Amino acid sequence: MATLLYRLGKTAYRRWPIFIAAWLIALIGLGAVAGYLSKPMSNTFSIPGIESVEAAELQQELFPDAAAVDAPSATIVVAAPEDEQLSDEPHAATVATLVSELNALEDVADGVVGPVEAAAGLEAQAVGGVDQAQEQATAAGQPFDRDAALARATAQIDAATPLSQDGRVGTVAFTFDTPTVLEVTPEMQDEVTEVIDTARDAGLTVEVSGSAMQSMEPAGASSELIGIGLALVILALTFGSLVAAGMPIVTAGIGVGIGLTAITAMTAVTEVPSSTTALASMLGLAVGIDYALFILARYRSELEHTDDRQEAMGIAVGTAGSAVVFAGLTVIIALVALSVVGISFLTAMGLGAAATVAVAVLVALTLLPAILGMLKTKAFSLRFRRYTPAREANGHVLNHGVRWARFIGRAPLVWVLLVVVGLGALAIPVKDMHLALPTDSTAAEDTTQRKASDLVTEAFGPGRLSPMLVVVDARGVEDPQEQQAAYQAVTEWAGGQEDVASAMMATGNDKGAMILLTPSSGAEDTATEELLQSLRDGEQAIEDETGTSIGVTGMTAIQTDVSEKLADALPVYLAIVIGLAFVLLVMVFRSLLVPLTATLGFLLSVMATLGATVAIFQEGLFGIFPGQPIVSFIPIFLIGVVFGLAMDYQVFLVTRIREAHVHGASYREAVVDGFRNSARVVTAAALIMTSVFAGFIFIDEPIVQSMGFALAAAVIFDAFVVRMVLIPALMYLMGEKAWYLPRWLDRILPNVDIEGENLHRPHLEDHYAKVNA
Repeated sequence: MATLLYRLGKTAYRRWPIFIAAWLIALIGLGAVAGYLSKPMSNTFSIPGIESVEAAELQQELFPDAAAVDAPSATIVVAAPEDEQLSDEPHAATVATLVSELNALEDVADGVVGPVEAAAGLEAQAVGGVDQAQEQATAAGQPFDRDAALARATAQIDAATPLSQDGRVGTVAFTFDTPTVLEVTPEMQDEVTEVIDTARDAGLTVEVSGSAMQSMEPAGASSELIGIGLALVILALTFGSLVAAGMPIVTAGIGVGIGLTAITAMTAVTEVPSSTTALASMLGLAVGIDYALFILARYRSELEHTDDRQEAMGIAVGTAGSAVVFAGLTVIIALVALSVVGISFLTAMGLGAAATVAVAVLVALTLLPAILGMLKTKAFSLRFRRYTPAREANGHVLNHGVRWARFIGRAPLVWVLLVVVGLGALAIPVKDMHLALPTDSTAAEDTTQRKASDLVTEAFGPGRLSPMLVVVDARGVEDPQEQQAAYQAVTEWAGGQEDVASAMMATGNDKGAMILLTPSSGAEDTATEELLQSLRDGEQAIEDETGTSIGVTGMTAIQTDVSEKLADALPVYLAIVIGLAFVLLVMVFRSLLVPLTATLGFLLSVMATLGATVAIFQEGLFGIFPGQPIVSFIPIFLIGVVFGLAMDYQVFLVTRIREAHVHGASYREAVVDGFRNSARVVTAAALIMTSVFAGFIFIDEPIVQSMGFALAAAVIFDAFVVRMVLIPALMYLMGEKAWYLPRWLDRILPNVDIEGENLHRPHLEDHYAKVNA
């Protein structure tokens, strides 16, 4: 491979106009296709095999006119001042105006009702039901306990009423006239916000919650710009040249642009989920900068041994480029493996990001050499600092990488124990990790969603925010009276579960019924998850008793099931990623122990990262963030993204160690020489990634903050603790055994020559002779 890439690098450098023109044509062509033939991205996704989704489909089958579970709904929460009621004037008039203005909006479904009127209607309906039941009992000559019936009706009203007992807080529910939440536009939301602002100006406290009123603005755009700015500063300090610092940014930007336009163009021939571009943009930029940085740094290093820039470019692409190819393959494996989770939007995000990473590899191998061929001697111009490193007696560079490697080599066993014990201690909180999807109650405290959630919790209890719907399919019960008895039995069964505040039949017909179940705890509480499991465990018994078929759905149930599905897929995903990457690393390093230490080190860093995230964000350590569950998809994203980046650092660091080894250096000097040539650039790459991810911590959104923290911490732990401390210490301890490979395996493995052993490089013989002297 090194020979093939060597020729590619020289060709791209020599024939730079052709390669630059080809990439520009690709960018413009894909842009034209995306602009003229692309279709809107899909806003729907399916999650097969999830019980709550199947129950939601059953609900739509039995009650086609009822609002779907995932309908674009929202709830406006209105509150009068302390010791006042919404029925008092002028508050009643203000709420009436709010309701009428909502009903007048073109995109809001008709039938919005104020809380006072809705509460009165429920009460009248309940009393009417009691009166009807009493009449039927009297006509049949049966006794009837009106007080008990009214008590039951009152309990049902309390569970469903949109008006608090003190009359101060009320809720106004509405839906948009769109099929799904993702089709609600910011303009629709703005119209509702204007109505809310009018009511606020009139003296009411008004907040809004619900999926349909979530912000449609992409979080983190400014943070990405800050990350790119920090990356530019780090690159400038690394190369001491503004031109060289700008090249990785430019090539990475072009790679991401091509990747995103290609994804957009694919909509012309297939359905592409709208979430596909998110991960592709972030990760494509990250690895694009890294890959260009590694090749550019190797090119500058080769210029110390030759004045032939074309030859230096060939050697750089043949060696560092080989490392880029295999590092990119590990990232692609991690991303493609997201498809094992079985959630369509995750699969699409993984495949889209994998394609963008593949483009980033090709850009680094061809476009970067072409740009260097165009610039020639100006590639490192606009210098503000010259690279004049200290040298040892034999003439070789003496930098901080050399000093650090030798420092680790003095007591490698001590460093191994420190890293294992330290990262192991940080991983302890993982045992208490609670995964859940975000809700309005976990939003930032200054958001209207969080304020609305707090008002509802205070006025109605936390269970009001986490209702479940028990769907009863009674099509197998023919007798109407038996159907009604079955509905009543299921209602009583559901209401008798632990942690249930109330259970009432919302509606019913000759096909089935919907029973509204209100838990006593919130959506993110473990008690609610246990309630869902308890309902599932008892389904078979109540089905056998009533002859019906039952399912539990609702957003709380769906979110809980998705979290469980993600958690169940995590071990399988981890096994696939690590297994395939291990095979790839065995091919790269022609060793069993080096890939083994690489993957074990990664597991240490991931577990430590998850432990630190649980301690700070879930347990509220240091009081920086309020305690709340960890977002369900963070662990799987963390593993996918960070595994790719970690293997990047492993490949670039250890290939330089192996390069020294295959050219004759002793195992100790191979480690030192590897750090001499790669520690600086790996450090720069890790600092760039840390800067990009850490920027998200400053966004006032707990979910984004936890993701930014986890990704930044993972890079720090893996790059600076595992790759810079644990791996060299283990290499010292393993000695020559680090490169052990059974003969039978050596014979069947293809020789990819990632270190450029087959390239003609006469200066290396003298170099490593002096290294070992």
